[in-house]
Amino acid sequence: MSGHGAPIDELRERLRGAGSICVLTGAGMSAESGIATFRDALTGLWSRFDPAQLASEEGFRADPALVWGWYAARRDGVRRAAPNAGHVALGAFARRHPGRLTVVSQNVDDLHQRAGNAGTIRLHGDILEDRWLEACKRRPACDTLTATPGTPPRCAECGNFVRPGVVWFGEMLPAGALEAADAAAERCDVMLVVGTSGAVWPAAGLAGRARRGGAHVVIVNPQPSEIDDEAHTVLRGTAAQLLPALLDGL
Repeated sequence: MSGHGAPIDELRERLRGAGSICVLTGAGMSAESGIATFRDALTGLWSRFDPAQLASEEGFRADPALVWGWYAARRDGVRRAAPNAGHVALGAFARRHPGRLTVVSQNVDDLHQRAGNAGTIRLHGDILEDRWLEACKRRPACDTLTATPGTPPRCAECGNFVRPGVVWFGEMLPAGALEAADAAAERCDVMLVVGTSGAVWPAAGLAGRARRGGAHVVIVNPQPSEIDDEAHTVLRGTAAQLLPALLDGL
């Protein structure tokens, strides 16, 4: 279905009447702000590395400096990026309609937060956050800000490494994040699935959960996704193009 004309008008009316809206966003939304997807960033110096070397506990333990350097470069990219028109449209809608919009993101950047959705549910963590590689044995736990600078920083007392606060391959999602996302999907009247290939689970299952709960599911993506069949409406276009058209002025 085209991203123009009647479908937009019909969806605007549906969104206008929705008591609860859930938006699931993926890497395509951040890519519009210039943040390369994980695999697209595997170029140049990084092209010879397997993703598991750069995004797993095993890879980090094998070469902490390499993995820390990779994430330092990614963090720099996030800090330089700015929210795009899609982020801004979501943030503005949330400010106009407190409590009606829940954003669930597979992205590890802070662009939703900077655009006004401070309560975004982050399924895959926060790339700008530091945490200890191993659980701190102290009570209360040491603050990562006290770590001795290095590549990566480490605890001066026990040698524990600091690592980025993202979900690596083989790790569980952050405590409570998936439960909160499931609840948002189950209670929403409309779900917008934006900029995701639908290939990463369990996030990809949220569209089906929303549909089974009675929600109208809309996929916004320039290319076909693996979960297009879960949608009532598919809009071919990007977040920056279509979210303002759907949400501005409501």
